[in-house]
Amino acid sequence: MKHRKPRSASELVSRELTVNRERIEELFCHCHDLKLQSWNFGSGLRHSAFSVYLETLTEGSQESYMKATLRDLSPMLAGADANLTPEDVRLYFEGQGVTTHTPSILDSFEHAVKQILRGCIVIFIEGWDHAICYSMPGIQTRAVSEPIMESVVFGPHNSTIEDLHTNIGLLRSLLRTPRLKFETFYSGVESDREIVYGYLDGTVDPQTLAEFKTKMSRIGDQEILDTSYLEEWVEESRYSPFPQVRYTERPDVANAALLEGKIIVLVQGTPSIMICPGLFVEFFTTSEDYYQRTIYASLIRTLRIVAFVIALTLPSLYIAFSTFHPELIPTVLLLAILDTREKIPFPAFIEALIMEFFFELLREAGIRLPRPIGSAVSIVGALVIGQAAIQAKISSPIMVIVVALTGIASFALPQYNLGVALRILRFPLMLLAATLGGFGLMIGYFLILLHVTKLRVLGVPYLSSLSPFEPGQLIRDFLLRAPIRLLMRSPRKRPFRE
Repeated sequence: MKHRKPRSASELVSRELTVNRERIEELFCHCHDLKLQSWNFGSGLRHSAFSVYLETLTEGSQESYMKATLRDLSPMLAGADANLTPEDVRLYFEGQGVTTHTPSILDSFEHAVKQILRGCIVIFIEGWDHAICYSMPGIQTRAVSEPIMESVVFGPHNSTIEDLHTNIGLLRSLLRTPRLKFETFYSGVESDREIVYGYLDGTVDPQTLAEFKTKMSRIGDQEILDTSYLEEWVEESRYSPFPQVRYTERPDVANAALLEGKIIVLVQGTPSIMICPGLFVEFFTTSEDYYQRTIYASLIRTLRIVAFVIALTLPSLYIAFSTFHPELIPTVLLLAILDTREKIPFPAFIEALIMEFFFELLREAGIRLPRPIGSAVSIVGALVIGQAAIQAKISSPIMVIVVALTGIASFALPQYNLGVALRILRFPLMLLAATLGGFGLMIGYFLILLHVTKLRVLGVPYLSSLSPFEPGQLIRDFLLRAPIRLLMRSPRKRPFRE
């Protein structure tokens, strides 16, 4: 049985049934989905009770729950116990409990209201300063299907959904150990959103877990509507462009993170799982790297690293070379670039800025538009605008190629939020290349390296897998992917802490 002591006398469930009913009706006035049902029982039906629930949050019949309660009281209502008193009811339920539907007994009126809002049915009995709460079947949610944000080629095809308990069940079905712990808390005065974080006891770093719990305790009564709301409480540097947590909709990815000592966070009403801490090298890996053969997985890893470099540096390198260092460009290629830029009225920086703006605008339009027309608009828009810009002498063909290749490279990265970080960093690097050339690029690269070196997530260095430098570790599970049997024999070390 679950008991919760009230914080003040005003929160106590009243012994008078009419008082409890008036308080319920006052709180839920103008709520058409509130259902109250009066009941009479005992000798001569002289005892009263009422049940209350929100029909939009439940899918069961309240009659079965009330009958179960009356069935438990029936031995006391027969024969010598026909003169039932409120004290008898209290002693019986607190001593024996209710035999069906796994109920809980509440002595706080505020807690009873919260349980109603969570989809439970609460029964108040005349003369008893407690209430009985049953968990009723909830509303139907989206069925488990394939991930929407993470396409699957190899591996499980099931995805998390908006129902928190279903998601936890999916995780437990893949990781069957009592060391998998889930802790729950609620946040939000109005939303009262249930938040769960999980970890693998004995694998997670105790200092990381303690720091995570400290950060979660600072949330208080903030209205948390999505898992991403919690990111700013977890990250150390709120204004860093680099993501410090990962997101997934795949239970196998979340379980793999738990086995590596990560902490996962789930929020009721959202399908995404937040994985923290998120380290730099982890944004280049996917679960499918371990489902495919070593040679192919290693090739894809290398391709992603090249895509990262292209997405970050290609426009700024083109601006620096074409403006300040044309001698570094092969003569034939330089003549071709000069020929295409002959009648362009803008310098390379302005030209790149205009085309990057067009590309970002098309990308956002393709995301926000309805799916059937979003992809068509982005593809057709890119072709039409690119061709029109070349014919109007606003941009050169080589610049269109540079911008398009940069955008495609950002899409090749597994984590979307890492691609967003590169979109942010690309523009300062372009400005440095336009003002100081190669020297400006070196300053930009040095500042980025300095920032990620100092960055920490839950006390763990962001570059912990790269520093201290271990060539064997880089070859084993970053630049390349060693065979699975070798990875299992030499598991990944815990994050380095100073």
